[in-house]
Amino acid sequence: MPLYMQVSQAIIRDVESGRLAPGTYLPSSRELAGILGVNRKTVVFAYEDLIAQGWLTTSATRGTIVAHNLPDGSGPGVARLEPQAGLGMAGYVIPAEPARRLATIGTASNRIDEGSPDGRLFPADVLIRAFRVATREAARRDGFGYRDSRGSERLRRSIAEMLRTQRGLPVREDNVLITRGSQNGLFLTALALIRPGDLVVVEGLTYEPAVAAFKALGARVVAVGIDEDGIDVDEVATVCLREQVRAIFLTPHHQFPTTVSLRPDRRMRLVELSRRHRFAIIEDDYDHEFHFRSQPLLPIAAIAPEQVIYLGSLSKLMLPTLRIGYVVAPESMVDVLAHYVSLTDGMGNTLNENAAAILIENGELRRHARKARKVYAERREAFAAELARQLGDRISFRMPDGGLALWVRFRGDLDKIEDRASAAGLKFAGSRSYTTRSDAARGLRLGFASLNSEEALAAIALLTEAVRGD
Repeated sequence: MPLYMQVSQAIIRDVESGRLAPGTYLPSSRELAGILGVNRKTVVFAYEDLIAQGWLTTSATRGTIVAHNLPDGSGPGVARLEPQAGLGMAGYVIPAEPARRLATIGTASNRIDEGSPDGRLFPADVLIRAFRVATREAARRDGFGYRDSRGSERLRRSIAEMLRTQRGLPVREDNVLITRGSQNGLFLTALALIRPGDLVVVEGLTYEPAVAAFKALGARVVAVGIDEDGIDVDEVATVCLREQVRAIFLTPHHQFPTTVSLRPDRRMRLVELSRRHRFAIIEDDYDHEFHFRSQPLLPIAAIAPEQVIYLGSLSKLMLPTLRIGYVVAPESMVDVLAHYVSLTDGMGNTLNENAAAILIENGELRRHARKARKVYAERREAFAAELARQLGDRISFRMPDGGLALWVRFRGDLDKIEDRASAAGLKFAGSRSYTTRSDAARGLRLGFASLNSEEALAAIALLTEAVRGD
């Protein structure tokens, strides 16, 4: 991975392990660069990244220090679990191999989705070339038969490399399983982990299909609070003291649906709890590619890969119709997941997967992401400005650092607003589809990325009509 990220990761590990306690002064960028034998700019970039993420703080007179609000990593329960009988490298028990109402589809001008990409931006000729190459190579190598249920080795290798360099995950291809989209990966993970009666913790506002998957497998779902800094870790700790938790599901980077980011101190405490109480963290990193301010926060899986089952998708970068997702986990967990793939799907679509790998290898995906990010940044600003212009006195929202949607709260009767919007022909996901507890703050998740300027104006006009109809 890039040098500055290696430095950042090393500092995070030392904070997380207790070697660098809150309030510890760090060397100056010049001094640390000399110690490490790297360019001073490398250390400057690392410090700036960690300050932006909340791990470090700085002042003009005192220098750079470890943030005071982080927990002391030297406390009990922080030491990593050693492998034990019945345990894999993860702190949670690896299972043995077995003997919402969603947004309604509508035309672009009368639909506001939950944060989908605009598939029209992906160049069709580039996709056609990739499929042509993948097909020719498969024909030459007798690649039209059944293959590994973990997915294309070529794509798993490409994704592992991408995650190492871009997200700081210490993984290789044996830690990666290809799935038919992230929802398929989530269900496979739940199928492997959960037995009837197991307790799964979710956020009070969350991704409804995840809750549905857990409940379908007989899990008891407990929702905990969420605020502007992410999930309420104190409440998670209380649940852990009361009952045995099997897993926790969360979207810490751009929380779904509220878009808030889970702060570093809460991430560290959550990892500590997962190690102490031996539950799995299911981390859905669904749209990390689109971050518009500073550097994106690294996933929890980069800090504690032995505790986390990491879900990702290429749908936001490529095309939703390709249905390519992935699960990253300890190798023993990947083997279990692959067994369930063999039972439910046999194998993925090798041509799709190798075409995607080609797009990663030849740089086309990176070029498309760069162009799409620029388009989405412009649409984000225009969408937010139009919402504020039309409904500024009736709504409230915070401009998120990243992601493809806004979380909007309404000052009127939201049930009536939704009824009027539906009657006017606007298609959207209802506010109650996100709530898992009665005291959760309701709102609408409004995606802006898939709408061009004309479509966005038309959709906002329908929403405005519904809001101002009371």
